[in-house]
Amino acid sequence: MGFLFLREKRTMAETKAQRVERLKREKNPWDAFGELRRFSRQGFPAIPPEWLGTYLRWWGVYTQGDGAGIVGGQNGEGKALPFFMVRIRIPNGILRAEQLRAIGDLSRRFGRGVADITVRQNIQLHWVTPESLPEVLETLQQHDLTTLGACGDVVRNITGCPVAGFDADEICDPSPLALEASRLLAGNTEFYNLPRKFKVSLSGCRAWCSYPEINDVGLTALTRNSGGQSETGFSLRVGGGLSADPHLGVRLNAFVQWHQVIDVIRGVAELFRSASTLREHRERARLKFLFLREGWTAEIFQHELERLLGFQFDPAEPELPPHDIYRDHIGIHPQGQEGLCFVGAAVLRGRVSWEQLQAAAELSERFASGALRTTVMQNLLIVNVPHQNATPLAKELAAIGFPVHASPFVRGAIACSGTEFCKLAITETKGFSRWLTEELDDRLPGFDQDLKLHVTGCPNSCGQHWIADIGLEGKKLKINGALVDAYYFCLGGAVGATQAIARPVGYRCTAQEVPDAIERLLRRYRATREPGENLRRFFARHSNDELRQFLAGQQVEPVERDQPAAPAPRAVEG
Repeated sequence: MGFLFLREKRTMAETKAQRVERLKREKNPWDAFGELRRFSRQGFPAIPPEWLGTYLRWWGVYTQGDGAGIVGGQNGEGKALPFFMVRIRIPNGILRAEQLRAIGDLSRRFGRGVADITVRQNIQLHWVTPESLPEVLETLQQHDLTTLGACGDVVRNITGCPVAGFDADEICDPSPLALEASRLLAGNTEFYNLPRKFKVSLSGCRAWCSYPEINDVGLTALTRNSGGQSETGFSLRVGGGLSADPHLGVRLNAFVQWHQVIDVIRGVAELFRSASTLREHRERARLKFLFLREGWTAEIFQHELERLLGFQFDPAEPELPPHDIYRDHIGIHPQGQEGLCFVGAAVLRGRVSWEQLQAAAELSERFASGALRTTVMQNLLIVNVPHQNATPLAKELAAIGFPVHASPFVRGAIACSGTEFCKLAITETKGFSRWLTEELDDRLPGFDQDLKLHVTGCPNSCGQHWIADIGLEGKKLKINGALVDAYYFCLGGAVGATQAIARPVGYRCTAQEVPDAIERLLRRYRATREPGENLRRFFARHSNDELRQFLAGQQVEPVERDQPAAPAPRAVEG
């Protein structure tokens, strides 16, 4: 009896981090598919809390919010419905038509016809019941798809250039390395118990389209002259990440040779796994906190990594980060293969219906080879399109709601899940983003600047507002006694040659007022910009007070950016 009392007391005294670490030590969820089958027979009430809150995530599954988000919940989390969101892992964004068709059919049968393309090239289903979960997972497996490691404290989906092997201007095609790394790490019991999520980006295109700057491991291709011959290798960045504490990846003094890539990815994951201090607090458990809180430098990290790997890197080569460009590959572009091109279509806020998925699969077969790609900007591409088919295909894609020639507002829009499905969100984002882009298209026709307009429903940046030109962070305001959706403005975020974390400028307004504020800001930009000045430089040469005045239309006092009301989400960022 005394032993039971002590065990109960110890459990009650556990911090959240201690509880999660204990649960991970006690069970590898990947070894427990039989329990998922049992839950499907017994129903939602039979699922224990440790599965709902922790273990299901390792299967790419997590509970769905009730539509109110954090409001109405408790302890920093909203109420859950007896339904799941199921995230499908799509390494490098590579899809075949029959796979996309299967996903569309699962959405129709089990997900109320709704799906989302995420910011890590995944596709996410909603409204999945415990009873249907095993069939969903088994159907995906039959089509060479998996949800393993799409959530949880594991190596997440490995992202890469969606047109790797097709881009006529690419440095190299590293997609075989991305796929090899995914096979090595997804479902690997050696890496089921990391301190938190671990993200890898591997790109061979010149646009760095998979955002190496915000990944735990970011590898970007470059070349060097070795012994009179050109050799392709990679630059290495580590410790990137956004959430409530944004941190851009630190470049190491390393030229990573092709044959070293897999060892390097594995090595950084092992180094992360062994960092016991990162297991002490869930909100400070990402790799970036070695730099943010533990005093690590690039030199210390590289020393530890080389010690673990057993070899030293060659010194880094000079690189040319991309300038102010979209990284989405939207439009019609020639491939490296003669007579072929790829066609990239904008998928506004990543939201797709099952009919659109089926139609896109059919179009990829009718006009091309049946090969498709998802992107980190929540868009969809079709590759291997004969030149004569490109224009007809673009028209057909536009007809199903996927414009190939989209406005800057539609093309640059990103939105997280929001309160529609996420228990940690403060605001609704998907419908808001559609309405916002429609308003801006009407108010500012012919706007001529690339614009990244990112909407995130809480401070945790699943919508990546920290790297947007205009980043909107979800808040609540009380108007006439009622809480309404509102947004806080962060301006001037960028990656690449002008990388910077967006500046919180001290302006907040209701969701209904956001189009007015952006219209005022962009009209001021168009009226007063210097010759050749883009948005990034315009924001950089104005103070927060000035930008706040542009947004408000008058001088206003700054508003403090609220601190996160809840822990950074463990899964919802895609």
